[in-house]
Amino acid sequence: MVTTNQHVKRTAGESEAVELNPVFVRAGEATSLPKFRLPEAESLPETAYQIVHDEAMLDGNARQNLATFVGTWMDDQAQRLYLETADKNIIDKDEYPQTAAIETRCWTMLAHLWHAPDPDHTIGTSTIGSSEACMLGGLALKRRWQNARRAAGEPTDKPNLVMSSAVQVCWEKFCNYWDVEPRFVPISEDHKVLDGHDLESYVDQNTIGVVAIMGVTYTGMYEPVAQIAAALDKIQADTGLDIKIHVDGASGAMIAPFVQPKLTWDFALDRVVSINTSGHKYGLVYPGIGWVVWRDRAALPEDLIFHVSYLGGDMPTFALNFSRPGAQVLLQYYLFLRLGHEGYRRVQEAARDVAIYLSGEIAAMPALELWNDGSDIPVFAWRLRAGHTTNWTLYDLSDRLRMSGWLVPAYPMPDDLSNLTVQRIVVRNGFSRDLADAFLADLKAAVAYLDALDGPIPATRQHPGFHH
Repeated sequence: MVTTNQHVKRTAGESEAVELNPVFVRAGEATSLPKFRLPEAESLPETAYQIVHDEAMLDGNARQNLATFVGTWMDDQAQRLYLETADKNIIDKDEYPQTAAIETRCWTMLAHLWHAPDPDHTIGTSTIGSSEACMLGGLALKRRWQNARRAAGEPTDKPNLVMSSAVQVCWEKFCNYWDVEPRFVPISEDHKVLDGHDLESYVDQNTIGVVAIMGVTYTGMYEPVAQIAAALDKIQADTGLDIKIHVDGASGAMIAPFVQPKLTWDFALDRVVSINTSGHKYGLVYPGIGWVVWRDRAALPEDLIFHVSYLGGDMPTFALNFSRPGAQVLLQYYLFLRLGHEGYRRVQEAARDVAIYLSGEIAAMPALELWNDGSDIPVFAWRLRAGHTTNWTLYDLSDRLRMSGWLVPAYPMPDDLSNLTVQRIVVRNGFSRDLADAFLADLKAAVAYLDALDGPIPATRQHPGFHH
């Protein structure tokens, strides 16, 4: 074993070198390697491996990370396939035509799953994750709006996008990077998600679209897409404005078809023109893979699609990234074949069952009050019950749980509810009922410890907002 003292961040007084344990140094090797510049000489592969291995060992245990949506487990066959295909570049469709064909199969499967009118003749693409997929969906909305405005002889200089104040930060980035005014509809105790309420106050002739979220990052709750579409139908009847919906289904688009098959949220609604999802969340693939599919080819303006010559072939492409791994596309196809509709249903229902069990147990604790119960995607949040204590906060509870290895973030809700702090749990594939019971035992012990304090815990640092 090689011991190191490197930290995630470079801090004042931190050592400039990785010191090797003399017992394990090979003959002729340096006993110290610089941390922040290239070493002058080579190291043996075994030494370099051990250094990196030991550094990574200091990260948290992925199975106890209840903060992330990202997949942390795949089976042995997937691991083998990953290693066999790690060298494939998905963008090079001329060199890897079969991987390109499999990519098309995957998004066509999703188009069928999401009830596209003509799934075999629509269009979609893989991305590096659902954030890139959101960017592409937003760009298509903006370009459609621009083209329509230009055709009508109207100006195109003030586009806006309407969404919940609880959107994932990638939508704020989209608006910032592509000069679109974000119009945030604030959530509240009465309207915990964007539900169409007062929507007419936010949309106008410059609105490129409305984002509806299937699984809000803060809490896991679905936004009622059909209700939002109905509100937009009424707005069109009253004003003539025909405003389309992009569904951010980063998590829920891979949950709802299997767990809530009767829920209407996808291309079954005429106003929905594009849907994204994250293959590396509840698509169950390692990071990073995302997908975006359009209702039909007309929903993706042709002038956004590039036809480039790359390594000897003509390649149509619509993406923000160029060279990127092809292995995750093959892993997604593997899982589609491996699990099928029934397998995904069983996996997602198992995760939701654990979430509902956990939320029920937490709801019974006097110190905590649920915000939602995990019956949409298997994600739920709670707050400290009003009047329970002034000695500790959910940030203190998060710190106590971290001592037992559990990562459970505490963070303020978005604007208009920013004085409300919640904690959130994400139940993923592999978080079993046994692990849930182990977590509950540690949670109850942490609350009991904090409740036994005879005075408040000193506030030692400012807690930032949590974005994931």
